[in-house]
Amino acid sequence: MTWKPYNLDQKAQALVLKYRDKEGVIGQSHKMRGTVAYGLERFWGEQLRLLGKNDPKEREKGKYWQSVWKKFVGIMKTTGVDLPADEVNSNDTAQIEKVAEKLWSLSLDDQKICLAVLTQFCDSLVWWTQRYKKTADRDDDDM
Repeated sequence: MTWKPYNLDQKAQALVLKYRDKEGVIGQSHKMRGTVAYGLERFWGEQLRLLGKNDPKEREKGKYWQSVWKKFVGIMKTTGVDLPADEVNSNDTAQIEKVAEKLWSLSLDDQKICLAVLTQFCDSLVWWTQRYKKTADRDDDDM
């Protein structure tokens, strides 16, 4: 595996700026970075959990996760790794199983590459989030 930049920093910055004005949304970048450790299927599935909530603020967070996933799918497509990009209804178990199966059936090498790229992408999201987070969205311990 060799390192390739894939313009991750620019793509991350664009996503953070797109969602910056939605209260509490870009802070999800930190959760995304932590979720990478649990695998592609769990990272992908977090959008469903949030999009399925009744709270509009939570659904905005879900849209951010969904946008990050779609951007990541596009990045990986340039490497020849084809990830599922279909929008899935969180109430449709068959659709969810189909996507999870696609993710679990990736070769071990493709999984490693995907997780390495996703880790770097999320690191960029976190970096831009820390720079662009609005005062009202900052925690006391933010730098």
